[in-house]
Amino acid sequence: MSNKKVIYYYQTFIGLKDILEQKPICVTHIIVSSIHFGYNGYKNKKPYIHLNDNNPDDPKFNNLWQELEKADRLGITVMLMVGGAGGAYQELFSNYNIFYSLLKTQIKKRPFIKGIDLDVEEETNIDYIKLLINQIDNDFGKDFIITMAPVGVYLENNTKGMGGFSYQELFNTKEGERINWFNGQFYYNFSVNSYINTINNGYPASKIVLGMVSSQFNKDNFYQACQVIKTLSEKYSDFGGVFNWEYFDSPPNQNKPSEWSQYMKKLFDK
Repeated sequence: MSNKKVIYYYQTFIGLKDILEQKPICVTHIIVSSIHFGYNGYKNKKPYIHLNDNNPDDPKFNNLWQELEKADRLGITVMLMVGGAGGAYQELFSNYNIFYSLLKTQIKKRPFIKGIDLDVEEETNIDYIKLLINQIDNDFGKDFIITMAPVGVYLENNTKGMGGFSYQELFNTKEGERINWFNGQFYYNFSVNSYINTINNGYPASKIVLGMVSSQFNKDNFYQACQVIKTLSEKYSDFGGVFNWEYFDSPPNQNKPSEWSQYMKKLFDK
């Protein structure tokens, strides 16, 4: 069995039956998206944590958490994404102790969450990101997974990403060493050359997962994505793997999103 990662981002909660009934299980990780922070009310503002648009404890998520707990029992690693479109980090760092405690509480009450994915798509400060990485490490231990999700081009070169800092600069710090891997958003730039450029920029292949977006591929051109993965998997014995954003419409068959992971596993197991 390959140790290369096969990851779904999961934001549109259509149910995970399709992959929970796989035999064998082809998925290695599910990253639940996305955590945001903010305030309720105008006068007496009350800080909140949301999974998308609702409190993570909302009964509407009962089935979600039950399925993810089952996924954990089946050997699929469950992670939680913070940020992405819609923001999170400016609010988090503006009232850090309060918002971080809300995040910590949500993870602690769900021991099947084994990691966190930091998708910084708003201006912030690299020192704040270091603070967050250190605190997660202190609170959850060395086995708790910490990943980040930069746009691919900011891994290919050292210009500042959407967060206003260089990922290469972060990577070369002790906090950067703690990052297990990067989920590179190579959307519409999903190619062998993009990945090679990233490795040539100083990142180990084991630290870079190549990310695709469902809307780029369909049943007619999915073979192109498979060829990219096959080439890189053969070129780099420690190739980090692949992710898809997102689960519900995964190519090549939107009616059966588990097929994507089956294709990926076959490519890796050859």
